[in-house]
Amino acid sequence: MNASDFRRIALSMEGAEESSHMGAPDFRVGGRIFATLASEAQGYGNLMFSPEQQAAFVEEQPELFIPVFGGWGRMGATHIRLAQADEDVLTGALYAAWKLRVEKNARAVTKKRTGSKPRKR
Repeated sequence: MNASDFRRIALSMEGAEESSHMGAPDFRVGGRIFATLASEAQGYGNLMFSPEQQAAFVEEQPELFIPVFGGWGRMGATHIRLAQADEDVLTGALYAAWKLRVEKNARAVTKKRTGSKPRKR
């Protein structure tokens, strides 16, 4: 896989749009980022996972998934090695990041409408 594949798959997600953050391509749904190509020059795509999702992806395929260095990585930002990924893995990873962002967006709308935090289940 490469950056063009990453872009094609990211933009195939419902409501996904390409934008730019600090000069790097990013992919958003509902105006919020779920993936970027900020590390394209190093051969990575970046996925915005939860820390728990990140741990699962890294544990399952440590040769493909690497936490981003520093605070962003501790919050779940994760590199995927594009050259070693196949289409199914990349699609699944992008879908997971997209779905997380869609769910967070929905919770934010609920919170805004009710003026309170949604209850955890």
